[in-house]
Amino acid sequence: MDNNLKRVNVKVFRADKNREDCLRFVEGHHKVLESYGVTQVTSANIDWMNEPYSYIIFVEDAEENRALGGARLQMYSGTIPLPIETAIDKLDPRIYHITSEKARFRTGEFCGAWNSREVAGYGIGSIILGRVCVCIAERLKLGSLFALASPASLKLCQRVGFRVIRTLGINGIFYYPKEDLIATALIIEDLLQLKGAHEEERNKIFAFRKNPLQTMNERGIRGEIEANYNLYIPDEDIITLPQESIQIGV
Repeated sequence: MDNNLKRVNVKVFRADKNREDCLRFVEGHHKVLESYGVTQVTSANIDWMNEPYSYIIFVEDAEENRALGGARLQMYSGTIPLPIETAIDKLDPRIYHITSEKARFRTGEFCGAWNSREVAGYGIGSIILGRVCVCIAERLKLGSLFALASPASLKLCQRVGFRVIRTLGINGIFYYPKEDLIATALIIEDLLQLKGAHEEERNKIFAFRKNPLQTMNERGIRGEIEANYNLYIPDEDIITLPQESIQIGV
């Protein structure tokens, strides 16, 4: 690896197991949203912080431990709604039917993705976070994964396997988080095989599933960074969902 490259750590943890990094995640996310004048985004609330159904993907500077970006995988639990539900329910209440159907086989959402301006252009806030989220969704035994993508992140989400839910909104599109912005409702329904993903991304995701501890150079439009990945989730951190407990009579 080139010692002159900027080095970052990319790690995954269950939210209720690491409050310190959760607070760093929230602070960084809010700063980025405020810098763009956006304040009403459902994925930016912190109701998820103390519950076991939230998993954080966290990116930090490897030398100074500064928060540089992150995202959240929010599992459908019945305790708090998915961000996509509360974001578009007034625009299209059919979202609840779709999420509840998918919840029968464990589902969740890729949400709250952000990166600091310092690392804009290196791919952290888009393709890297999406790739990691799809990787750990399979580890968490999810059958599907939702997302609500901005125009800037739509094609990158599609590269890792998401498709547009065209039965919602206007062919999948909503005016959100405010009237002059749009977002597209997405889903992956084959997390195991990822047939809809770009071949290069599918290969990288499969490689992470086999070996969650890796160091590699990642290239964005601004150049390369060195990323140290720790995507391992211990068995004891993989939570059983409430509806599963009911089904097995617990």
